[in-house]
Amino acid sequence: MKKAKITGLVVRGQVQGVGFRPFIYHLATEMGIKGEVDNRTDGVYIRACFPSGRKAVFIERIWKEHPPVAFIHQIIESEEPEEDTVFTDFRILPSRSDSDRVTQVSPDIAVCSDCLKDRGLQAARIRYPFVNCTHCGPRFSIIRDLPYDRQQTTMSVFPMCPVCRTEYEDVADRRFHAQPIACNHCGPSYYAIYKGQRYADYSFLLKLTARLIAGGEVIAVKGIGGYHLVCDALNERAVQHLRVIKQRDSKPFAVMFRDMKAVHGYAEVNAAEEDCLASWRRPIVLLKQKLQQPSLPAALNPGMRTLGCMLPYMPVHYDWFDCLQTPVLVMTSGNLSEVPILITPEEAERQLQSEVSLILHHNRDIHNRVDDSVVQVCGTQPCLIRRSRGYVPEPFFADMPVEGILAFGAEKVNTFALGKGDTVLQSQYIGDLKNWETYAFYCESLNRFRHLFRFIPDYLVCDLHPDYLSSREAARLAQEEQLPLLKVQHHHAHAVACMLEHGLHEPVIAIVMDGTGLGDDGTVWGGEFFLCDRMEYTRLSYFEPVPLPGGDKASVEPWRMAVAYLWHYGLPVPAAFEERIGKEKIGMLQKMMEKKVNTPYTSSAGRLFDAVASLLGVCDVATRQAEAPILLEQTIMDARQILYPVDGKRGETVSFRSVLESVIKDKADGVSVGVISARFHLTLAAVIRQKAEQLLNLTGARKVVISGGCFQNKFLTETLQRMFADVDIPLYIPSRIPCNDSGVAAGQLTVAAAKRLNNP
Repeated sequence: MKKAKITGLVVRGQVQGVGFRPFIYHLATEMGIKGEVDNRTDGVYIRACFPSGRKAVFIERIWKEHPPVAFIHQIIESEEPEEDTVFTDFRILPSRSDSDRVTQVSPDIAVCSDCLKDRGLQAARIRYPFVNCTHCGPRFSIIRDLPYDRQQTTMSVFPMCPVCRTEYEDVADRRFHAQPIACNHCGPSYYAIYKGQRYADYSFLLKLTARLIAGGEVIAVKGIGGYHLVCDALNERAVQHLRVIKQRDSKPFAVMFRDMKAVHGYAEVNAAEEDCLASWRRPIVLLKQKLQQPSLPAALNPGMRTLGCMLPYMPVHYDWFDCLQTPVLVMTSGNLSEVPILITPEEAERQLQSEVSLILHHNRDIHNRVDDSVVQVCGTQPCLIRRSRGYVPEPFFADMPVEGILAFGAEKVNTFALGKGDTVLQSQYIGDLKNWETYAFYCESLNRFRHLFRFIPDYLVCDLHPDYLSSREAARLAQEEQLPLLKVQHHHAHAVACMLEHGLHEPVIAIVMDGTGLGDDGTVWGGEFFLCDRMEYTRLSYFEPVPLPGGDKASVEPWRMAVAYLWHYGLPVPAAFEERIGKEKIGMLQKMMEKKVNTPYTSSAGRLFDAVASLLGVCDVATRQAEAPILLEQTIMDARQILYPVDGKRGETVSFRSVLESVIKDKADGVSVGVISARFHLTLAAVIRQKAEQLLNLTGARKVVISGGCFQNKFLTETLQRMFADVDIPLYIPSRIPCNDSGVAAGQLTVAAAKRLNNP
């Protein structure tokens, strides 16, 4: 018998849990190709006998026609030993787990339109609230181990009924090997305790929760990655009550709209923003709120002109809007201020039972907690601010070996990252590690990532700051497991994260602006101009350092930075500012700076924003991170091209004395805060562009990257995009990796990989 010539194909990428094997089966069957396909830990394996000329077409169609949620990184081809076995058809084989290399785990996917239709057509799924298929449903939130099969998820406790089993095993069905497959007969269900009685009938619970929401009550509901607090966004009393529950004075609430038409009624939406809203990821998208009627309650987003908007992504969301008149609900994370999102009924009952009218639970366990992701569009580029549900654990493919590198991230808005093969796997948004519950979530998630991705660290990397809890955890693990530990400067990590995303290796001018980061000289950096590559950096220029009176306290009391800048530049204290803050408090701070008591120096751009915000009366005391810069941006009006004068060259530093003098003069002359804010932002953007041009000419570098939390400022970033385009300088901005401290871990890991590669 003539031996069969068999070709092997390995498809690597996001190819599990997205209907990839059925896609391959149908494609092969249509093309008359015989063979087999199976899942393994490092990808989808195809072994087939290809008729003449069909292999190239088959591979091309895989690239072009794959399921919409899938992502292909590479297809590796190999000729396998000839075999006596002759394939008579094309088959889907059971999954294998035979390698420490891992494939990509799919993020959680919003319910698809086909499944929503099934809820009105299929007898077993009439109004079933946990309907899903290979194209949608929970993934990362329920997975415990690889390969991605039902027994490795929290769905393992729900045996399939005969109807679901038939669909699951039918290769022609949309639910073939859909691991969370379920229906009214065999799947998860909602339940609630209301007035001392337990209810589990979904129709009753839906009517009850809708009635409570319509009546102005706040309820809690268990979602995909944790609990949410929900109320009618048009009910001022309900929103105010929600603020009391959340212990949140002014931080804006995210809202969920009935549909895209409703979004357009309340916000300005461009095509890129609409694409983000309607994508299968269903993030919160920051949009410009319409000022005209219909208006939203002031308590929803006080002081803001932007609105965090999202569309329904679970069946229960659609059902509520079918029952309610309101086109918009508040949908905010179900937790108290500064603690992680709740995921268990026990946690929810303990923290929320006395605060809300009803808690709607379900009995599908959440293994990995994930908040809603947050995106804003700068120009036409979607930029992640919080990377979690719908994105994690989708990897970043590196262009260098990263195996075994574990990056611990920063202190605030923390994420960590690990290197597996040629992929960077970044955790979901964790939060501020100074909070004990958040630190426990950090440790839990780190252990679960290590287990899920079969990760054994051999090289650790953390922030230069020794007192960050992430740095302390890195030092502990390095000592415990006897591993090398690299410390990376905070702003270099920011810059390199952007370089990783855009595949940049050559030296670039990196402009990094944020609130704080320990510099090599022991001072607080944050307004930096570097020449850097992935391994090294040179600090070429920076904002002129000013006192930071009270250290960290200055970041929560912006008035301190106003006093610091005035004192540093020898400028008089404006009368209105002195009256508002108090002459005694200002004098005390001035003496503190004169005597250099608890007064480190900082080049932080974030603190410059604080000073201007306080001088304009926008924010003297912050109730949340970066509140003063955020509110200052929100005031911008009449953004005409009027720039403030900037001081001449003063060595390496950039002085803002003339800018602050102009801000103070405009305020005294009665110029509106909105116009002053616009002029300040435009001037800052012009300073950045001019300094970048100067440094490009000085160094011979050709490209510019920007990163750091200050570039969450949409007006500033879009202004820079236009300015750099006008002078034809390539500008790279963070998009898939957040520009804030959530992106630091990816940068740390990349620096470590580059150093290890070049200095083995």
